[in-house]
Amino acid sequence: MRLRASPKALALRLDGGETPEEIQNLKLPEDLPLEVEVAGPVPGDVLQALLELGRPLTLIPPRNRLPAGTLVLSKTLRSGERVEHPGTVVVLGDVNPGAEVVAGGDVIVVGKLRGLAHAGAGGDEERFIFALELAAKQVRIGPHLAQAPEDLDARGPEIARVQEGRIVVEPAKKR
Repeated sequence: MRLRASPKALALRLDGGETPEEIQNLKLPEDLPLEVEVAGPVPGDVLQALLELGRPLTLIPPRNRLPAGTLVLSKTLRSGERVEHPGTVVVLGDVNPGAEVVAGGDVIVVGKLRGLAHAGAGGDEERFIFALELAAKQVRIGPHLAQAPEDLDARGPEIARVQEGRIVVEPAKKR
């Protein structure tokens, strides 16, 4: 946690290791709004302690970090090709065996996924992998890894996500 003053506001950087007590014990000058830069995972009780300070606050994204966005590839990924992106990756084609898609966000394949897919590569287990035909031998979501059984055939559009600490693959339902 770092606190610095500017002419218009107090700038507070949260790195993710703060406690509510540290927030409550901050000695803040009066009459300046608070700009909070969230640079790491911050628990709800720390955010609650910020709100209880009773001053206007603005949450701002981390400095020097470009928004991840979505990368759309209109091609089939061949064996040996690797695509890595900090946001979501959408492949409009197949991901062949030996090809890899590594995304900080979700992985969406509008085609056959037979290569490796890793969603939430930064450790985010709330991400998912979707494919019209999910036939990958291995998928990863955040820190979790799953391998497909040898005799399993793809069964149409499927989505893989983490539930109760393990990767679950289920049919994608129309909404």
